[in-house]
Amino acid sequence: MKLSESFSLAIRNILSNKMRTLLTMLGIIIGIAAVMVIVGLGNGMQNYMTETFQSMGTNTLTVTLYGRGTSRNVDEDDMYEIVSENSQYLSKVSPTVTVQGVKVGTEDLNYTSVTGVSEDYFNMRGYTISKGRGLQYLDVRDRMSVCVVGEYINQTYYSGDAVGQTIRLGGRNYQIVGVMAQEGDTLEEAGTDDCAFVPYSTAARASGGAINSYLVTLTSEDVASAGKTALENALTEAYGSDSVFYVMSMTEILGAMNSMINVMITILAAIAAISLVVGGIGIMNIMLVSVTERTREIGIRKALGAKERTIMAQFVMEAAVTSAIGGFIGIAVGYILSSVASVLIATLMQVSMSVTPSPASIAMAFGVSAAIGVLFGYLPAKKAARLNPIDALRYE
Repeated sequence: MKLSESFSLAIRNILSNKMRTLLTMLGIIIGIAAVMVIVGLGNGMQNYMTETFQSMGTNTLTVTLYGRGTSRNVDEDDMYEIVSENSQYLSKVSPTVTVQGVKVGTEDLNYTSVTGVSEDYFNMRGYTISKGRGLQYLDVRDRMSVCVVGEYINQTYYSGDAVGQTIRLGGRNYQIVGVMAQEGDTLEEAGTDDCAFVPYSTAARASGGAINSYLVTLTSEDVASAGKTALENALTEAYGSDSVFYVMSMTEILGAMNSMINVMITILAAIAAISLVVGGIGIMNIMLVSVTERTREIGIRKALGAKERTIMAQFVMEAAVTSAIGGFIGIAVGYILSSVASVLIATLMQVSMSVTPSPASIAMAFGVSAAIGVLFGYLPAKKAARLNPIDALRYE
């Protein structure tokens, strides 16, 4: 019997028992849909994490100094020198100083973040100035009382006309010289647009403390590990100890988090794939029933000269087609559930994250479903092929 004839006969037998076939496919459908949604959720989480970390700067290192070395101190000039000496890995550096207390008129802005930075900070972060100007070298050198504010402050407290006006930061008045372009999707308190930046030299003098935090950019993300090592070695040499500072790499953190997500998704997908095995057992069970129901048919075919391999191929084909059809339905259901999950996440969690099943996961799930059909269809097919034709013809 030709392959096309076996396929046609398998389709005919499947359609003759639609409800039974659908129930048989249910395990395969649920398994494939579950695997697709879980893997898609993992992909969505990874994409969301990558976008979030990129907005923070995956090509950056954050340096925190906990104390002073016994031989010497590391100040901003030393940090600039370290970056310059390792220019093959490190690009730019900006001290960062946190300023407490923000007031516009008589109103306190309790959630506004205020940071003292260098004139290079905006380029390092990829921020854009929409009105006025950014911080300049002379502002830092002369400890000028100027600042750049976010769009939330500009719109909420200055009606879109903040440039040239005054804001009180850390007990001192600062003139607003620039407004940043909107960063977030919406303007909100404590969001990415509720911020202000001042020269780090001015902030350090106002706070009366030493600068102990720096942002360093890498020449590329590919040298993150080498750049971090070079910076740690230079700081260790300067301090004579590696216990008084900490260098954090956004790229390494993102990689570690993605690895954790991959492990979690793999475990969940493996659990979901158990339903594929259950579906395979269901196919084997229904095929055994089918062999029993079609015993006389098998006896007639064997009496007319049908070979064992022909009958075995027919039943294996029927099991494989049943599983494959279940796989196609499962893929369709998986896409639908992924779309619904994306909408629910955006609506309930207010997170722009899409559930995106990967082509590899779809191909793997479908291939496994088809293989399960063949594997679990083999035993019933073998039983059918070995039936004694005389006994089969006498079966009622």
